[in-house]
Amino acid sequence: MPSISKTAGALAGLVAIASALPAQPKLSRSQENLYNLVKRQNAAAAAAGLQDVDILQFALTLEWLEASFYQQGFAQFPDDQFTALGLNAAQLSDLKGIGTSEQAHVGLLQSAIAQAGVQPVQPCTYNFGFTDATGMVATAAILESVGISAYLGAAPLVSDGGILSTAASIVTVEARHQSFIRSASGVAVSPSPLDTPLGPKSVFSLAAPFIQSCPEGSNLILTAFPTLTMTSPAPVAGVMNIVAGTNIQVQSDAASTASFCGFTNSAAPGGTAFTPFDATNGCALPPNLAGIVYVTLTSNNPATGVLTDDITVAGPMVMQLS
Repeated sequence: MPSISKTAGALAGLVAIASALPAQPKLSRSQENLYNLVKRQNAAAAAAGLQDVDILQFALTLEWLEASFYQQGFAQFPDDQFTALGLNAAQLSDLKGIGTSEQAHVGLLQSAIAQAGVQPVQPCTYNFGFTDATGMVATAAILESVGISAYLGAAPLVSDGGILSTAASIVTVEARHQSFIRSASGVAVSPSPLDTPLGPKSVFSLAAPFIQSCPEGSNLILTAFPTLTMTSPAPVAGVMNIVAGTNIQVQSDAASTASFCGFTNSAAPGGTAFTPFDATNGCALPPNLAGIVYVTLTSNNPATGVLTDDITVAGPMVMQLS
């Protein structure tokens, strides 16, 4: 996660300069885009009724899911399944250490929420659907990437500097987790120069299929979008080697109301590239995307490249591109 508190301070300074100097352009295009992004996301948080403690609860929900994922996986699969993947003893120890880190993140967030005078959410009952260590490691790579996107997307919604610092101390470690798993899996450690932010509702929509039930009082105020799955090309657990222009065919109960596919990736101008969608042919993969791509069905294709909840029809689903 970038240093959000510093970014916010820099933005405030830039706005002050822009107000004081009447001559010449005050902000570069990228600075204006950053400023407008922060304004949009803060407005979105207010519209959704999200307070700082709600965002902490959201983060804790994700950390519970990740901690439970590793706990269940290592309890289910013996070490020899992981060494059969090519992991040596040190790498296996590092992989197990990721689970330990996730438990520590749970404890840190529980303390922060309790200090705010709120009861922290409890772990839910999960079904991760993995059947072997190979599937577990492939899913872990996606979960860590989604976790990073979640913290990046939620950061501009937070107003308290202390909470931002707490989140920053977690997301840097999540990035190390992601890099280690990608390296151990034999794929590019850093396929794109920037990570991709994702809004809370979209992140929750990715987590929801793993959640069977939650204890009373531990349900978030968020609701998931309708699910979206890919039917062609055949989805794979790891990296997909498909080229720009390839038709992506997807399935969703809400597909009849969609007109476009949105491909959210840090390389897309504005954050999301849109291509036309129809139920028969699907939609074409845009050019210049790499790494984790979040695919949604949408009702509109804003020229700004900004994906918002109000135009999201279904999804997202996750694609890993080489």
